[in-house]
Amino acid sequence: MNELNQFVAVPYDMTDQRLVAGQQLKCATPSSAIEYAKHLWKILGHTGAVAIVRTGYPEPRTTVLRTFGVVPSHEDLRTIA
Repeated sequence: MNELNQFVAVPYDMTDQRLVAGQQLKCATPSSAIEYAKHLWKILGHTGAVAIVRTGYPEPRTTVLRTFGVVPSHEDLRTIA
């Protein structure tokens, strides 16, 4: 079976001294996920943003493409559902 890839940009904001993930946006390509994550952080003013790729079914794997600003550790990012 072919693997399914999802490219996603996720913003993060600081609330009550902890980071909270915002709404995830699916993107068409890895570069568009990276550019959108950068836009979320730099232009829209989120505390941070991350571009990730989810690969596989039924057991998905998450790979971090790029981070901007303040985001959770890579180990925590791998658990994004």
